[in-house]
Amino acid sequence: MGCAIDKDAQLELRAPSKDKETLRCVMITRRLLVASSITALSLPALAQTWPAKPIRIIVPFPPGQSTDILARVMADQLTKALGQQVIAENRPGAGGSIGADAAAKAAPDGYTLLMVTISTHGIAPAIYPKLPYDAQKDFAPIANIGLTPQVLMASLKSGIISVPELIAKAKAGADLNYGSSGNGSASHLAVEMLKSAAGIKLTHVPFKGNADALMALQSGDIQLLSDAVPGAVGPINTGKVKAIGIADQRRSPFLPDVPTIAEQGVEGVVAVGWIGLSAPARTPEPILDRLSAEVMKILKEPEVLEKLKSLAFVPAKESRQEFEAYIAIENTKWRKIVQDAGVKIE
Repeated sequence: MGCAIDKDAQLELRAPSKDKETLRCVMITRRLLVASSITALSLPALAQTWPAKPIRIIVPFPPGQSTDILARVMADQLTKALGQQVIAENRPGAGGSIGADAAAKAAPDGYTLLMVTISTHGIAPAIYPKLPYDAQKDFAPIANIGLTPQVLMASLKSGIISVPELIAKAKAGADLNYGSSGNGSASHLAVEMLKSAAGIKLTHVPFKGNADALMALQSGDIQLLSDAVPGAVGPINTGKVKAIGIADQRRSPFLPDVPTIAEQGVEGVVAVGWIGLSAPARTPEPILDRLSAEVMKILKEPEVLEKLKSLAFVPAKESRQEFEAYIAIENTKWRKIVQDAGVKIE
């Protein structure tokens, strides 16, 4: 048995040699307990004086995307609510993992927050076994901000106008291809979920992004494509593609005439994108509670609701505990989809 100790502690050891090792460990344990007590006492004090300086919200994606836009809305509103400058800081790269890792390793003092998404905290843990962060253990959820489901679309040339018709064609042996924004993306896994639930075969054709996949759908090069409502609503409303099903338990207010996939007889196909706010794990509870309460208030502001609407997002309004439970459910769900479909990232 070995137990390191400093010189001051060694001076205090006067026991027989056979007991010295035990005493060394006892003294170190006492010192650790004292240190822990000091830390515990400092947390309430930190929470009482917080915020005393600017706060940064790390955005793990490039400027201009929905996550970035919502981060800047939150930053502006939190600046007003907290009386300290809140700044959105873009740290893109590696599908969001660079920014998420930076936030996970930041001091848990309430001065670094992270915009978390279905990509960084839902699908990535299922796809990448060696992520530099743990989506659940390394973060303290604050609030879910916005939700947007996937919508399944068909090429006009395919003649498919509903989910039952798609299933009938697939079971009759039709050669049907579906596109996605890339292997392991939400648009990919949403269709894998449908394939499993409906018991059909479809061929996956990955593209470099949603824009390329959408062009292929409009030209008829592929027959099917799933995309989040913000990217799909334009082509759908202009009649360039046919929306055949919403991957959610309820219809989208932005596409109210499009039935859910469940309404058409296939249960369990729920693929909803989300964007929320988290902090590093071990951030003091009073700070997390304050932030969560402020975000709940912000999500009632008319200008914020209008911004969410312009992005085709529905406000989530989930408490800290609800958001934490939601992330856990998402992790379990996507791991199963990835495993069942045999999806692997080369």
